[in-house]
Amino acid sequence: MKGSFFRGTTHVCDYKYQKSFDNWLRRLVHPPQKVLGGWVKPGMTVIDAGCGIGYFSLGMAGLVGPGGKVISVDLQDGALAKLEQRAEKSGLDSIIETYKCEADTLGPLPKADFALAFWMVHETPDAGNFFKELHSALNRNSYMLFTEPPFHISKKRFEEEINLAEQAGFRFLGQPKIRFCKSALFERP
Repeated sequence: MKGSFFRGTTHVCDYKYQKSFDNWLRRLVHPPQKVLGGWVKPGMTVIDAGCGIGYFSLGMAGLVGPGGKVISVDLQDGALAKLEQRAEKSGLDSIIETYKCEADTLGPLPKADFALAFWMVHETPDAGNFFKELHSALNRNSYMLFTEPPFHISKKRFEEEINLAEQAGFRFLGQPKIRFCKSALFERP
């Protein structure tokens, strides 16, 4: 798929290879409770944009608990099917709802209190539109965290993504320290 925003090829990581990102090492480097625990609370509705097979969706389900909801969004049917299997096996299927999106739009989503886009903004063909759609999906005074892989995304490109999020209406709050990530935290005022 060709990317229009960053003048080049946009590659979406095939879900068949995503299991390699969900292993003991990832649980040491990016434990969802540590990475997201400061922003995701019991009872919240949260969005996992570009959820893949659900590494963070499953972790967020544990954080929001039975009174909360995780909206897991991906464009790959296979990834969503695998996430649904994993959620059922983990007893979290009543908390996690999957939504299929298209490459250029998230589509209609329920309102949420937090959104995560972990290592995936660079895969969208139009990051500005992506941030606009996330902004409209969030309640007022909600937060959005996005990260990019530092070995894959240049500093300049990451700064451009931060600017696009601000242009979409988000207020930049800073760059939390997350291992092996360029990260940016925003509020939806």
